[in-house]
Amino acid sequence: MASETNNKDQEENLLKYKVLEIPDTILYIPNFISEQEEKDLLDHVYSAPKPKWTHLSNRRLQNWGGLPHPKGMVAENIPQWLKIYTERIAKLGIFAGQTPNHILVNEYLTGQGIMPHEDGPLFYPTVTTISLGSSTVLDFYHHLNQCVQTSSETTSSSLENRHLTSIFLEPRSLIVVKDAMYESYLHGIDQRQEDEITDKIANLSHCQDVTTGDIRSRTTRVSLTIRIVPKVLKNKLFFGKKA
Repeated sequence: MASETNNKDQEENLLKYKVLEIPDTILYIPNFISEQEEKDLLDHVYSAPKPKWTHLSNRRLQNWGGLPHPKGMVAENIPQWLKIYTERIAKLGIFAGQTPNHILVNEYLTGQGIMPHEDGPLFYPTVTTISLGSSTVLDFYHHLNQCVQTSSETTSSSLENRHLTSIFLEPRSLIVVKDAMYESYLHGIDQRQEDEITDKIANLSHCQDVTTGDIRSRTTRVSLTIRIVPKVLKNKLFFGKKA
């Protein structure tokens, strides 16, 4: 009985963070962490050994907790400086009583972004992200098969036509993407050096000192994508050895 009451309280507490202008479900929590916590997290990220970084064409990243794989993730210990936040997010009740076991750290330099994509079936269908250092705009798009296109459309115009909504991500904020917004739409970050705040951004009422018409310059942004990989293998089993 007590657990049911706690779950109901959690749901009611989270309801104020729900972005109501879009399909289910995005929660946006500004100032989820403090300025000191942001500084400490950035210090830890940039203190990681060089081999921890993977370099891609448009960003670099770190994997913590293991490397997701269709056959299962070989679990690795999550350091305490990240575990604090997996546990804090678990207390929100958005992972059905589970604690996240994987963190992807992405570094985006000014002007960098990521093409529209979906996170896919390797992960529990809820994703949370803490933003550090800079604001950005996260865009959501319909899949190609959800839109009628003509042969004359260019890649740029087709993306524009498929745009559903956008979320402004402030430093130290937490975004939770789940349900239809996770399973049925693509998300990405456009490659540009500044963001214009328009009426296409759905969470303006949740943001602080942000109004339509503002221009926000981007600097280096680090994101912590915190989620659950349901399929986990023991190290020995992964390499074909007996446990």
